[in-house]
Amino acid sequence: MLSLPEAVAELIGDGDTVALEGFTHLIPVAAGQEIIRQRKRDLTLVRMTPDIVYDQLIGAGCARKLVFSWGGNPGVGSLHRFRDAVQHDWPVPLEIEEHSHAGMANRYVAGASGLPFAVLRGYVGTDLPRVTDTIKPITCPFTGEQLAAVPALNPDVTVVHAQRADQAGNVQLWGLLGVQKEAVLAARRSLITVEEIVDELTPVPGAIVLPSWSVTAVAEVPGGAHPSYAQGYSERDNAYYAAWDAIGRDRDTFTRWLDEHVYAAATTGANQ
Repeated sequence: MLSLPEAVAELIGDGDTVALEGFTHLIPVAAGQEIIRQRKRDLTLVRMTPDIVYDQLIGAGCARKLVFSWGGNPGVGSLHRFRDAVQHDWPVPLEIEEHSHAGMANRYVAGASGLPFAVLRGYVGTDLPRVTDTIKPITCPFTGEQLAAVPALNPDVTVVHAQRADQAGNVQLWGLLGVQKEAVLAARRSLITVEEIVDELTPVPGAIVLPSWSVTAVAEVPGGAHPSYAQGYSERDNAYYAAWDAIGRDRDTFTRWLDEHVYAAATTGANQ
């Protein structure tokens, strides 16, 4: 068990490929802000649905590349720091590699399975293979069908938020889940922030457990998913997502927000 600042300092280095996963629910926003606070640079950020935590990371100059399948402020609109980086190289140029949701999920599965690539039908009829050089045609050796191949994803570090962990480092999460399990199993190192550390994990319907051997570090960070939610612990802060549109839209407003709410803030639990 480590504090969040200790875990980020120990596990994430400049130039790493880092995945912060969580689908609407259990998004590791506090960890993302700690990465900003420690001024990590030249990261390749990976996420199926980059939302405001990646807008913050990109706007803070942490990223040189984004590997993703959809980007936006859910229910509100665009990610303006993301757009500014792509369109105007501010604060630094951002390379993008775009896939479909199915492609990203299959890439994590291949990485978790120790396979070099995944095969799927999902890109047929789209322009993505024309603009993304990590999508290649492949012919089925059994039927002759033309399919698409995508390389496995093996992040240097995967970061996820969960409800709880036990003293041995086993992690339990439940509710609306994305590809957290696959992303953790595919990674070389993993950091899990949790609402609480307990003596024993009690059964929860539909829960999954990340065994301690797949977890490099656990940090207890109550409220660490805010403004997303943690089922059984907190609700989604819809007002935060709405307010972010005006903050992220303007460079000066965003820079002031960053100085006040991230750089000047200690990691005490819930993020700003």
